[in-house]
Amino acid sequence: MAGSTGRKTVSVSRGLMMLCETCYGEVMDEKLTDARNFVADHGALFDTICMGCTDINRPLIDDMLGSSE
Repeated sequence: MAGSTGRKTVSVSRGLMMLCETCYGEVMDEKLTDARNFVADHGALFDTICMGCTDINRPLIDDMLGSSE
């Protein structure tokens, strides 16, 4: 599994999500973040990121998907 070297972060409801350069660029291009680099629409975020970013953030994603909040 890839490490966190060279990864950038965005804020989500449960913490910080590490993204590769490509996914970070896609998130920025899609304007999924606000001025504080917070992503409110986690569904759109999950549809945008690659499998590598999904894997490295799996505990956080599982927590967010399992939450009823």
